[in-house]
Order: sequence, then structure tokens, then C-alpha cells
Amino acid sequence: MGVPAVSDLLDIARAARERSYSPYSGFAVGAAIRLTDGTTVSAANVENASYGLSMCAERSAVFKLIAERGTPSGDHGMVEIAIAGDPGTAAYPCGACRQVISEFASHIKVILESGDDAIEMTMDELFPHPFELDNKDTNGGD
Repeated sequence: MGVPAVSDLLDIARAARERSYSPYSGFAVGAAIRLTDGTTVSAANVENASYGLSMCAERSAVFKLIAERGTPSGDHGMVEIAIAGDPGTAAYPCGACRQVISEFASHIKVILESGDDAIEMTMDELFPHPFELDNKDTNGGD
């Protein structure tokens, strides 16, 4: 089984979008992450009446990957993430999703559904200045 093409990865994100629970915003989003071994992980956004408890598709997919494969070491082989929102309109990740994606896969290619085409960019282009902690400071070191 070969590595899925960009259009195939977008199709997986579109299928995930169909599983969205978005009765409040009406904005269904699906995301699909392709790994170096060719497997994919997908998820949809899930809303809640208390908006702060809602979860975006992109973070759902990353968290699902981490939950299934254990504590992250490196990037878990994440190569690309495809995001499908309203058909024909690019659904750029929110700031929280950009931060999460950047922490776990700063080099990942981002693919956005945009009509008949796809918009492709690197995570660095999308989010050039993520928040980062200096690991030596997190352990009380000098």
C-alpha cells in the first residue's frame, strides 16, 4: 500500500468532517494526519454548549495520535496534515491548533481544502513563532 496522495489525504479529512458534531457553529471540520509509514489518523471537531469545552479537528487528530501511540518522541512520524472545513473554503487552523501542531510536528506540511485546489504550506510558514519553553528551566535548573 503506497503513501496517500494529497487528494487522498483531503478525502480522508472530508470523511472525518462528516463525523463532526457542530450544532452550535454549523462549522464542520475534519483533519487527517499522514505518518511516514503511510498510515493516517483522522478526527473531527466536537462542540459543546459551553464553547470553551469544544475541540477542534486538528487538535483532536494530534491528541488521538498521541493517545494511541504513547508519549511523543520526536514527531511520531507526522508528515502532513490535511484540513477540510466548509467545501470550497480554506479552513486555516486556529491559534491553539497551530501551537499544538507545532509542538508535536514543527516541520509538518499543512494542506487546506480550497475548492478544486489545495493550499499547501509548511508549519513554519503558517506559524513562524510558536511558544516554546526552555527545557532546562522546566526542571528548576539554571
